[in-house]
Amino acid sequence: MNFENNLDFAQALDQQDVLREMRNEFLFPQQNGNPFIYLCGNSLGLQPKAAREVLEVQLNNWQNLAVEGWFDGDSPWMFYHKELKKLMAPIVGAKPSEVCPMNTLTVNLHLLMVSFYQPKAKKYKIIMEAGAFPSDQYAIESQVRFHGFDPADAIIEVKPRDGEYILRTEDIISAIEDNADELALVLFGGVNYFTGQWFDMSAITKAGHKIGAIVGFDLAHAAGNVPLQLHDWDIDFACWCSYKYQNAGPGGISGIFVHEKHFTDITLNRFAGWWGYKEEQRFKMEKGFIPELGADGWQVSCTQVMPMALYHASLQLFEKAGFIDTLRTKSKTLTSYLFYIINEVNSKLGEEQFKIITPSKEEDRGAQVSIIAKEDGKKIFDQLVAHHVLGDWREPNVIRLSPVPLYNSFEDVFKTGELLLTISQNLK
Repeated sequence: MNFENNLDFAQALDQQDVLREMRNEFLFPQQNGNPFIYLCGNSLGLQPKAAREVLEVQLNNWQNLAVEGWFDGDSPWMFYHKELKKLMAPIVGAKPSEVCPMNTLTVNLHLLMVSFYQPKAKKYKIIMEAGAFPSDQYAIESQVRFHGFDPADAIIEVKPRDGEYILRTEDIISAIEDNADELALVLFGGVNYFTGQWFDMSAITKAGHKIGAIVGFDLAHAAGNVPLQLHDWDIDFACWCSYKYQNAGPGGISGIFVHEKHFTDITLNRFAGWWGYKEEQRFKMEKGFIPELGADGWQVSCTQVMPMALYHASLQLFEKAGFIDTLRTKSKTLTSYLFYIINEVNSKLGEEQFKIITPSKEEDRGAQVSIIAKEDGKKIFDQLVAHHVLGDWREPNVIRLSPVPLYNSFEDVFKTGELLLTISQNLK
């Protein structure tokens, strides 16, 4: 598409947008009575208008049914997670039996590593991307130490080449092959939180399996953002949060994926709890853990009804919008327009004030553009916020902007660029 840097063009794109009405399903934060242009969905998604309604329903169930709510009512809590599983599965390209909403992200990462990180005397190392989100780093470090290994030895980090910001797939595969004899686990993010790079998950999985390693992914910045095919890509396990691109509220419930090929593997360790016990026999209260077949067998604690209700509200919007195809089509165009607008700002400033570090190819990124501010980065970010544009600041000099196809518009992108130019000119 031949983009234009003017308001009429942006508004024309919005008029053609088949998802334009989805914006009305969300509540935008206000400042002095004016709504923000919200470009921080990669950190916390907006509140669906339906959120209050679904919470009210469950609060009424609690009020009117009390403990009987586990088995009575329109959506008994005992089986509520199954309604979500049907909507979660298409978002990550899985079978409903392979996914389950439960716990929070890092808790689930630990629970899954209990099962899928099985170090041996020789094959004990984990390979991951350098600069992964700190929670992943800490979880992996602690798991390695728990098994008696030194993280400095047992963790291999793959870094971008000197002078580059994104990882080359061939370098990731080479690192896997070079450490084939010692690798027990390949554990990457699906999308890197800092640069917005979407890794070639299929190629990484094939490379890991080829050398006999288990392959898992943290999909915090990928689920609900980019099209995933976890089952078809033969990924062993994955987990994600629901509060970023999936708009399930701060600290919202997490989700897990376990490939069905592992369902009957009795050699897998797991930290068990009552809620993961075989459903039809759960209330016999017997000793000896028998897991429910599928991802549900990794549950530990009972259904978190309120967080699940919030997630359910957002998942229904994804179904209405047409995830994956419709949202992904808009996402690619919206993000490409942001690339274009930032380059236009640089052109008018006569210098590269904003260096884009997100991959330029649409297939290598999701709904995020990360830019390095050459100078005055924090001042520019603060001025954006003061003028009702809310993105995300990352030290020392990176601004992350996330145009989310469910609720952002092309006019949002144009006005953000206009403001970036004005702020930069005023700071000269």
